[in-house]
Amino acid sequence: MRKKLFLIALTGLLMAFLAVSGLLTAPAQAQIKLSYANFPPAPTFPCVQMERWKTEIEKRTAGKVKIDTYPGSTLLNPKNMFDGVAAGTADIGSTATSYFPGMFPVVEFVDLPIGWPNATVASAALWELTEKYKPKELEKFKVLTMFTCPPANIMSMKPILGLEDLKGYPLRASGTGAKILELLGTAAVGMPQSDVPEAIQKGVIKGNVSSLEVMKDFKYAEYCRHVTSNVNLFVVSFAVVMNQKKWDSLPADVKKTMDDLRLDQAIWTGRYVDNHLKEAMKWSEQTHNVQVYKLSPKEISRWDALLKPMIDKHVKDAEAKGLPAKAILDDTLKLKEKYSKQFPD
Repeated sequence: MRKKLFLIALTGLLMAFLAVSGLLTAPAQAQIKLSYANFPPAPTFPCVQMERWKTEIEKRTAGKVKIDTYPGSTLLNPKNMFDGVAAGTADIGSTATSYFPGMFPVVEFVDLPIGWPNATVASAALWELTEKYKPKELEKFKVLTMFTCPPANIMSMKPILGLEDLKGYPLRASGTGAKILELLGTAAVGMPQSDVPEAIQKGVIKGNVSSLEVMKDFKYAEYCRHVTSNVNLFVVSFAVVMNQKKWDSLPADVKKTMDDLRLDQAIWTGRYVDNHLKEAMKWSEQTHNVQVYKLSPKEISRWDALLKPMIDKHVKDAEAKGLPAKAILDDTLKLKEKYSKQFPD
């Protein structure tokens, strides 16, 4: 019995000595692994922001979190992204809410043709609006960030210098953008950005209405040698969401790290793509001799007059769904003014 007690005491002393000496360490904590799905090709800005977020989270958690990214619809595509994240096919996913007209009425206030000056302003405003109104259509997810593309302008196979040039002309836009094109008199074609290259090559469409960084990213400058650059028709909104059960399973310190990055990520993405757009247009003009046109204020006012009923209709439709639509629109316009001062074009 004495021998047994002696061995126990000796073992305890040895363990204490090893711990003090740093030779005995606690078992390594299991690394948290997350999957993040995205739909456009890796070089495009939604995937660049994904890689930046991954890098920041891994760095800020000192490697506690490891994120595997899946660009180019390799795990989930734009249309099944929300369902796939809800089902746990991916832990995190990013897609364009604008691809689902009518499903995100609060977010769609940002998508209305209200003349956003750049993506940084629109992204910051979108995040703040979403945080304030917490749309019920996103409540089953943890929203990690929101952002937009830069304002949509026209890239086409012929010059677009006025409303008359749009009549019956087949142009592509996504989601709510297609409704805007219809009001302007085009033969609007709604489709995701990922389907546009083939549609342009086959002549299904004669141009694209989108943020202009795609002139380089998707090589549209090879086909669309004319750009009308100052109509700023709409933005396309994006959401980055996490499976709620996966979020609930994360440690508190990891949750805080992700929460702290939400607005920062929205602003970073806006700044990145705004700068990238300028580089893309410079490349398009120098490499493919793309011609850039600006409409007069008088001509733009003609376009605005045709688009105002869309804003009025959305307010009416949102009110019918029980939303404080006039307050949301008022907040959207105030946020546009606020962030335009903070992030001038």
